[in-house]
Amino acid sequence: AIGKVRAIVGDTAPSRAAPGTIRGDLSCDDYSFANIQTRAIMNVVHASDSESAEKEIKELFAENELYPEYTTLYEELLGEF
Repeated sequence: AIGKVRAIVGDTAPSRAAPGTIRGDLSCDDYSFANIQTRAIMNVVHASDSESAEKEIKELFAENELYPEYTTLYEELLGEF
């Protein structure tokens, strides 16, 4: 699943991302532009493997901003299978 998500998202550097990927179609930023402006690259979307995601979630969100128990719209409308 992680490989499929990364294929849909595209290369981390939007300038190298293939057409048809999220970054390839929706961003035109590049590391050289970001470095000149001393900022992070704007690559539209972020994707992580499970181990990295656990670390990043702890760094980016407060505990009260997380919702570990939720019901998807699919489950609401069609129930669980």
